[in-house]
Amino acid sequence: MMRVTNSMISRNSMTNMNHNKVNVDTLNTQMTTQKKIIRPSDDPIIAVRALRLRSNLSELNQYYERNIPDAQSWMEITEGALKNMEKLLENIYTKCVDGSTDVKTQEDRAAILKDLQSLRKQIYAEGNTDCAGRSVFTGYKTNSQLTFLQDDQKAKYEITESLSYKDIEEKRFYTNDVTVPNTPGEVAAGVPVGDMPQEHVFKRIRLSYEDLEEIKTEDILDSLKYIDENGVEQPLQGAYYEIEDRADTIGVTTNISYNDWIEGGCKLGPGEVIYFKETGELILGDDVATFLGSNKTQLSINYQKEGFTEGEVRPEHYFDCKNITDETNPITYVKENQEIKYTVAFNQELTVNTQASNVLDADIGRDVDELTNAVQAAIAAHDKVDKLKAMQQEQQYSDEESQAKLKEWLEAAEKEASYADDNMQKVYARGITKFQNHMDRVKLARTDLGSRESRLKLTENRMSNQQSTFEQLKSRNEDMELSDIIIEYTAAYNAYQASLQASAKANGQTLLNYL
Repeated sequence: MMRVTNSMISRNSMTNMNHNKVNVDTLNTQMTTQKKIIRPSDDPIIAVRALRLRSNLSELNQYYERNIPDAQSWMEITEGALKNMEKLLENIYTKCVDGSTDVKTQEDRAAILKDLQSLRKQIYAEGNTDCAGRSVFTGYKTNSQLTFLQDDQKAKYEITESLSYKDIEEKRFYTNDVTVPNTPGEVAAGVPVGDMPQEHVFKRIRLSYEDLEEIKTEDILDSLKYIDENGVEQPLQGAYYEIEDRADTIGVTTNISYNDWIEGGCKLGPGEVIYFKETGELILGDDVATFLGSNKTQLSINYQKEGFTEGEVRPEHYFDCKNITDETNPITYVKENQEIKYTVAFNQELTVNTQASNVLDADIGRDVDELTNAVQAAIAAHDKVDKLKAMQQEQQYSDEESQAKLKEWLEAAEKEASYADDNMQKVYARGITKFQNHMDRVKLARTDLGSRESRLKLTENRMSNQQSTFEQLKSRNEDMELSDIIIEYTAAYNAYQASLQASAKANGQTLLNYL
């Protein structure tokens, strides 16, 4: 039998008391912090699980508290802009319906003109909407506005614009406009039958800009191209065509000004194309229009534009182009799909932006301009009629010869006014379809945005639930209930006190007490 000495009892008592004291200290610390561990070494399993849960929770908080609210803000601002665009386009659509059906007074025309001018400015202003200083409709170029905010006569671009046979439309041109006489001598000249206002109807393709640089005839092979039925790119100039009993090659003219062409009587051969840099139009002969339409051709047109006015769209948001304002440092832009994606959940991205090219056509401003030009022409033509009627009542033109000549002038002016009214109704009737299509694009964009907003809302709800779940898991892994700690602490404290008492009794007696 092993002999137990007093020193052995003393050491064992000290060890047991220290163990109980450490246990009391640990539980006291847990009661103060309400945490299971203080150091990883206290329980490595809990520590590893805590690190993993904290990392996941931190990532989840980034999604739920930052990314999702940022995405919601971007989408809400975009939704507001699209809603305003739809209202603006609806107002223009209403003006088109009104202008295409009723006979208007001068006051009605003036009211339409004023409304259209203000609506045109506001459409692209909505396109410049930003979220915290970042443009929402310009793709990756969030530091760039959709339009020029002020006139920039130095800006110069090389632009490649893609068009198709679907862009061919009818346009009316007018020659021999009436110039109201101001003197008896001018009245006496009258209006010969050959100088009466005339209407010319042609097919045309309109580019997105006007006031362009001249395209040299020798460069036309590189500038005007079409895609044939085999998908091969071909030059438009010199293209051979057969239309009914006629066969020829297409010729392109680029060196005539728009005003000279009008003054010359709008002459155009059936196989001819005329490019007007002033208006940014390609006027097509009948055979050319038929050739392009029957072959369902796709056109690619290269041109340059120097100088932009306030409100014109920046080419880089719509076209393949090159900014050559600084010719020593040109900037090339390639039109591409530029989706800005936010990570809104674990392994889940959501596109938050809507690109302008998917909402508004680059030439929607020109559509409005044609409406305003048509109503302005009608206003001007009726002003001429009113002025000539007033001249008929003046004393200086009361003689029979002057009255006869004024009648000629009035007949010409009334014919011009009739043409202007007819053109206004046709332009506005065509505008009904155009602006219905514009509205449909905006509505489609709003629908797409709404579906993404719904997905974001569902993700937000899921992230909220996951956040609560991870918080609970983290709490279960790291935290302790105060009531449980108190029970354990009380038991440990009692054990410590008991060990003190037992040690005092065991160490208080020695062998000498029994001798």
